[in-house]
Amino acid sequence: MDVKKVLFISQEIAPYVPENRLSLMGRILPQGIKEQGIEERTFMPKYGMIAERSNQLHEMIRLSGMNVIIDDTDHPLIIKVATLVQAHFQVYFIYNEDYFASNRIDDLEMNLSPQDNDERSMFFVRAVIESIRKMRWVPDIIQCTGWISALAPVYIRTLYGDDPSFRDAKIVTALFNDSIPTALDARLSEKMHQDGIPKNALKPIAGKELTYDDLMAYSLKYSDAVIECQEGVSEKVLEAAGSLPRLQFTEGEDASKVVAFYESL
Repeated sequence: MDVKKVLFISQEIAPYVPENRLSLMGRILPQGIKEQGIEERTFMPKYGMIAERSNQLHEMIRLSGMNVIIDDTDHPLIIKVATLVQAHFQVYFIYNEDYFASNRIDDLEMNLSPQDNDERSMFFVRAVIESIRKMRWVPDIIQCTGWISALAPVYIRTLYGDDPSFRDAKIVTALFNDSIPTALDARLSEKMHQDGIPKNALKPIAGKELTYDDLMAYSLKYSDAVIECQEGVSEKVLEAAGSLPRLQFTEGEDASKVVAFYESL
């Protein structure tokens, strides 16, 4: 396929959050893709630890103002944007005060209030999808990086399966040796069904508390390919990836390798 546009749905991007394998990949992948002449849009949560003034975040009025309903409750969506000067690309930040702190904190909200992680993930994924639809921007590749983005393939392939913005896109999931602070709420499948996800798509997770491995294995059922970004990915997740096209990629490698992989899908 001829790849012209790539959507990055990222959990963490350095230097907005501390450097680790996940946050480095969150920066390296879109930076490298842009340097290859490909148009990209990059989204991440607006965590409380991200200083708005020093990072020059400002609100995108034309995209903000939507409400995302989670578990029968309206959650206003605010989108902010900043330019990551060192890497020469923009980052769109998804914010809602129910899931992300309005004041400065020293840790990620996923660690401080893990009981909300199921809804936090749902909100983030839905917000990105609705924002892309509002932009009328049609990606060729959707790159999901980090477990908070793991529900995106499920939503895109079921609830938004016929949407022109996503119908022809290939979904690539990045794999890490990672974990979730605590298992996700057993009501996740119920909440997703309220959101419009059909029950047959929810059977694998119905009524279950999901670990990281469970969540990623479920996500891979709706993915088209994987990029293995770290050694030590669990056997359960690798087994779930099965025969999906797979690329091993780490920082320091040329992004043209990723472009070639995308174009092979």
